[in-house]
Amino acid sequence: MNFLISLFILSFLIFFHELGHFLVAKFFGVKIEVFSIGFGKKIIKKNFKGTQYCISAIPLGGYVQMKGQNDTDPTKKSFDKDSYNSKTPLQRIAILLAGPGANFLLAFLLYIVIGNIGISRLAPIIGKVELNSPAYNAKLQKNDRILQINNIKITTWNDIKKAIETSKNNKITLSIERNNTIFKKILFPKMEETKTIFNEKTKRKIIGILPTGKTVKIKYSFFKSISFAYNETLRASTFILQGLKKMIQGIVPAKDMGGVISIVKITSEAVNTGIVALLGLTALISVNLGILNLFPIPALDGGHIMFNLYEIIFNKAPSEKIFIRLTYVGWAFLLSLMIFSTYNDINRIIK
Repeated sequence: MNFLISLFILSFLIFFHELGHFLVAKFFGVKIEVFSIGFGKKIIKKNFKGTQYCISAIPLGGYVQMKGQNDTDPTKKSFDKDSYNSKTPLQRIAILLAGPGANFLLAFLLYIVIGNIGISRLAPIIGKVELNSPAYNAKLQKNDRILQINNIKITTWNDIKKAIETSKNNKITLSIERNNTIFKKILFPKMEETKTIFNEKTKRKIIGILPTGKTVKIKYSFFKSISFAYNETLRASTFILQGLKKMIQGIVPAKDMGGVISIVKITSEAVNTGIVALLGLTALISVNLGILNLFPIPALDGGHIMFNLYEIIFNKAPSEKIFIRLTYVGWAFLLSLMIFSTYNDINRIIK
């Protein structure tokens, strides 16, 4: 059942992506020949107002086939009034951006839902004080609740880390609640070498405390959830771009790259965790899909945007010969990437 839910989520994300292309293309008067969820053999198909809507056999993708634009055969072009190629470069770019844009919009909407449902975060309650640490020297104790740091309200454990990291000097004032009594403590954080999520060595300020593991539920009003959704969408985008950058730099090994199997596996696990975890993961995958499609690789939206930008700058379309060759190179690269990531997935399962 979890497997089917995972496939449904992937198909829905791709549907939303293609819907973005579909709506903007229709707005500019481009004829949509096929709107398919999935690839391969068409299992269910229905013609409506000149467009064939279908569900295909392989539910791991989808496509919108516009008149005059066919990535699988870039030699097929049409310059009729209702074709993709008859539109201006800016109109084409708008159509291309609509797919990734739909993914970012979907993630934003999902984060709004999450904000309204409420999310669990580690409570700012001390579970352990490390020996000879600033917190130990200041006589902080287990079960102390941190209310404020430098007059900044603390709601979750993550707020503690942020407040300490952003403190302008090496002195911080904590407001502590212990046994229904509130008092203040002054601490002097120390620098300690640690590792980032990408396994890079770094230094950060610490005071030597660990959480209890207790959680608090943070729920936002509708208007505050909009701000929350914006920040989470931005954070997810930054995280994915940083990960890709680290992979290019060789900091994150290529063997850690995952494909469709990993996505299905992680999504299945999120189903068991709860609706908030599932929605959060779906939003993250949606952002990931949006960003990857913007890469300037021929056969992806980003590659087509690159060709249209070339036409705007040089006032002429790229050579058809070069366009066709680059498209095939793009397909070869994407196929190789898919095979490599699938190999990694299978290798992890075997190990």
